[in-house]
Amino acid sequence: MSSSLDTYAGSGFNVTNVMARALNLSRHSWEYGTTAQALLELRNPQISVFGNPFPHDELPTAITVEKVPSLIYVKPFIRLDNDTLIDGDETCMCNADSSWSRKGAVGDPASLGVSALLLGQSDEAYTAAAQRQSDHILNKAPRYENGAISHRENEAELWADFVYMAPPFLAYQAVASNNKTLLREAGRQCLLQQEILRPQRAHNRTHGLWRHIIGPDDAQDLGLWATGNGWAAAGMIRVLATIQHWGPSKGWTSEQNSLKKSIIDILNGAAHAATRGQPPLFCNYLDDGTWFADAASTAVIASVAYRMAVLAPDVTKQHHIAFADKLRKAVEAHVDNVTGLVAPTVNSLDWKSRIPSAEGSPEGQSFAVLMFAAHRDYCMQASKGNQGCGRF
Repeated sequence: MSSSLDTYAGSGFNVTNVMARALNLSRHSWEYGTTAQALLELRNPQISVFGNPFPHDELPTAITVEKVPSLIYVKPFIRLDNDTLIDGDETCMCNADSSWSRKGAVGDPASLGVSALLLGQSDEAYTAAAQRQSDHILNKAPRYENGAISHRENEAELWADFVYMAPPFLAYQAVASNNKTLLREAGRQCLLQQEILRPQRAHNRTHGLWRHIIGPDDAQDLGLWATGNGWAAAGMIRVLATIQHWGPSKGWTSEQNSLKKSIIDILNGAAHAATRGQPPLFCNYLDDGTWFADAASTAVIASVAYRMAVLAPDVTKQHHIAFADKLRKAVEAHVDNVTGLVAPTVNSLDWKSRIPSAEGSPEGQSFAVLMFAAHRDYCMQASKGNQGCGRF
């Protein structure tokens, strides 16, 4: 079902159909969480962290679940009888035939945490479940040598993906529990992940970009995976939005500046990579032009640039917005408005495959929705001069 929020003068594709395809394709924990977040930002932007999320510096209490499509969608997937909100999915090449299988992730179940806390405003069982999830991440998960929380349950292994799954939830949990220490930890985890995943010595054109996975040798992916950089930047900006919009933390200049710099570094690194012969869509690995073009990572990184234009105009320049506009138009050109398919995209279960997914991916669909919502919200900011926007 469409909404008045699904159309605006600057929109260039049928977001209703793109969202519907995301809902239909999602099968795994992180897909449910990402789809729920995309649907929240699309249909109920005021209660997302990018809107007016904390009236009276608390989570919104006057929520009618039946009027929030994101919560209706995700509620059946949330477990109330477990340490985690859903059984974790984690990708490893651990089958005998070297194919990928999924088991035991720390971060992925946390992607449902914001939804659980919103549901908890009318049902305390969900608040309790979210608290157990937070305790599991903070107290039971392995840690890397610098204190960064592992994405995997069985050993310390860091993934760029983790930054979208866990720190935004921990930040939201901090507001829910009025815990400034936990909010600082959410921001600190982003920087600890970056400390390991961002190469210490990088070529000028890839400075600021993150590797995908650091851990045991047989599991590492040291490439600059485009989607991994999108996960990291999009997670950090949700933490930044939480800090900015909560009264007790809105004056935390140091924490905000650190996150802003990390996000801008990724945007700049992606922009530099994209100027060296890559197509309008990013290549699956940003530093390797032999890879196929990927609409998924292109969409999520564009969404981050638009969010930064609103949250951090002090560091977001006109060239960042122009870059986002270019990316957005490239993605729009790869949306089938009848079926809602966004393609080509990386196969999220096998990111090293040289064959893009012709059927689209759940996260790629959700990323396009995140881009749509971010651009819509940016265009509604009159003070930004509406660069790249139609008239409202």
